[in-house]
Amino acid sequence: MTSWLTPAEVNTVTGYLDLAGVLICGLLGGVVARAEGLDLFGYLAVGTVSGLGGGIIRDTLLQHGTPVALTDPAYLPTAFIGALLAFLAVLGEEQWGRMFAWLDAAVLGFWAIAGAQKTLAAGLGWLPAVLLGTITAVGGGAVRDLLLRRVPAVLGGNGLYATVAVLVSALYILCAGLGVPTVGIVCGVLGAVLLRLVANRRGWALPGGLPLEPSEAVRKVRSKGRRPFHRSNDEEPPDDRRG
Repeated sequence: MTSWLTPAEVNTVTGYLDLAGVLICGLLGGVVARAEGLDLFGYLAVGTVSGLGGGIIRDTLLQHGTPVALTDPAYLPTAFIGALLAFLAVLGEEQWGRMFAWLDAAVLGFWAIAGAQKTLAAGLGWLPAVLLGTITAVGGGAVRDLLLRRVPAVLGGNGLYATVAVLVSALYILCAGLGVPTVGIVCGVLGAVLLRLVANRRGWALPGGLPLEPSEAVRKVRSKGRRPFHRSNDEEPPDDRRG
């Protein structure tokens, strides 16, 4: 099979996807800052963390030089532009919510693909590529939530957020292994948007853990084991010194 793009062109396209993700997540971080009632500096700080956090974590783990967010002069201004767009735009809550859903779905695909491709280009295998593709996609949002003292949304009840990133990363890696990374890019982005929006609309989520409370039968057994010792006149008391 032949690819529509050369390996160098694939790296260029995924680099643009990475930068597009920075812009979108800078904007989404600004939307969160608006919801929190922050000032202009808060917009810039939250937007920057959202836009650059996942990529910096990825590049730090890869250990292939300084993170690109600190060496490429386009990254930091792009995150600022995204945050400023959220600061300046005048939209209603419903419009923000609809836009947030679409952009959030798209950036999952952008960053999962960019992170997986960069890991493969570094010479690592498919499993690290899935891991770092997922971290790239969800890392910035997780750091943003921690900064705002929230439980990171990626940890549950979020419409298959991390699951979509894992699936898109795996799909891209499979297509790249088959020699058609272009198909992986197109299908990965479209699949991320479709699956994420459907999961949000239908309330899909991974199952939670089993309840921590013991069953009624277990409670009865435990309560019997805790009953105090009662003895008749002929019974000897228990010897606490026994081993």
